[in-house]
Amino acid sequence: MIAHRVNREAVVVLGWGRAILMQLAHPLVAAGVGGHSRFDAGPLAYVERMRRTIGAMLSLTFGTEDRIRETADRINAIHRRVHGRLNRTVGRYPAGTPYDATDPALLKWVHSTLIDSQLQAYALFVGPLTADERDRYCAEAARLGPRLGVPAEELPKTTAALERYLEQMEQEGRLAVGEQALRLAEALLAPAGGRWIAPALWPGRLTTIGLLRESMRERYGFAWRARDARRLRSLAALLRAGRRLVPPVLREWPAARRARFTPRPDRSADSSG
Repeated sequence: MIAHRVNREAVVVLGWGRAILMQLAHPLVAAGVGGHSRFDAGPLAYVERMRRTIGAMLSLTFGTEDRIRETADRINAIHRRVHGRLNRTVGRYPAGTPYDATDPALLKWVHSTLIDSQLQAYALFVGPLTADERDRYCAEAARLGPRLGVPAEELPKTTAALERYLEQMEQEGRLAVGEQALRLAEALLAPAGGRWIAPALWPGRLTTIGLLRESMRERYGFAWRARDARRLRSLAALLRAGRRLVPPVLREWPAARRARFTPRPDRSADSSG
């Protein structure tokens, strides 16, 4: 599976900040995150949230059938607790608009931003994929949709379909960065009390802002200068070069390496990845 090839690379996690900011640009997603999580509770909460999110991704990609079912059930249980109404008008959504994390439309947005960001980060920090490989990645990811509350036919199965969907969300005015999204973005990029981990945060901040589309940067009010683009290119070149020198045991997630060497008769087709 091409998903194994992409998701086993630890460096691809640098694309997740971009995905989160894109998700928060949907006011109903921002309301759910802001009202039902400890997203902005400081650096330790940030690290714990990232640990859980990475663990879920690895389980869904490399886990046994039982592990995948357990992880999906846990995610769905969390989503069932997240619902409410907007406190204020944001973009096209008036105050009082209901939101629910089990809404397939919102889940589709979250899914699509993550898939697009994974592909962007892999291309930048590891290397390019062919058009066929990118399409296969989208199709493989769509298979998880029904487990997480989204019919597979609703999810983009090619990069062309993914791009059309992202453009459609922009053109239909479904995205708007409100006060809550801005507050959560600040918590993501500069966690309160996080000076002691600042050196570890700057690559993520640079990558998060640099990988965003220009229209999305403008929504958040991020400045992006030529020197920032040069720094991102330099960081990417350094990471690509380092990857060629670092053995797989240091650049791949342990769960991915365990899955590679563990026979799994119920998912034998996955060994092609």
